[in-house]
Amino acid sequence: MSETPETATRTPADFWFDPICPWAWMTSRWMLEVEKVRPVEVRWHVMSLSVLNENRLDELPRQYVDLMEAGWGPVRVLTAAEQKHGPEVLGPLYTALGTRFHNRGLPNERATIVDALKEAGLPEDLADAAHTDAYDERLRASHEEGIGLVGQEVGTPVIAVPGPDGRQTAFFGPVVTPAPKGEAAARLWDGTLMVASTPGFFELKRTRTEDPKFD
Repeated sequence: MSETPETATRTPADFWFDPICPWAWMTSRWMLEVEKVRPVEVRWHVMSLSVLNENRLDELPRQYVDLMEAGWGPVRVLTAAEQKHGPEVLGPLYTALGTRFHNRGLPNERATIVDALKEAGLPEDLADAAHTDAYDERLRASHEEGIGLVGQEVGTPVIAVPGPDGRQTAFFGPVVTPAPKGEAAARLWDGTLMVASTPGFFELKRTRTEDPKFD
């Protein structure tokens, strides 16, 4: 009898995300599909586009600067939730936030965050963390853990898995829309691992011609 994703030993896939990024959201939904069709277990980690871009705000358009300034809130809340309630809450809270931000188009504000916390079964007062730097040391450490695997020239998401030689294979992306499902999700996973684990391989890219398609 062949192994199934339910019976096989699952490979950890560490996934660093910023909940405000729609492309990371698409990739995360794909990874949930991958868990169904491959023996993979996603482990969620917070990274921050606000941290990544904090030293280059004067180079960015005003609209993107505003996005980066507002982006501190959700990642601080996620980090506070992780610190107080354990890493296992990150996945459900990310899903609750991302569904509101992206699928439903709700604003990045306290009411939206509180509603997401309720859905994830977490205390509403965690929303207070959005406006304090009390968790920034941990947030920055988590961000650096992820971005340090791939370099400063990329963004979110970052994925890392054990490579064929036992060392981590890490990469940015993949950037895809809509999120593949079923066997299509499996094929993309297999192919991504194949190219990412090739020594000396660095980049595949083409111009984006579509916006994220949420379902």
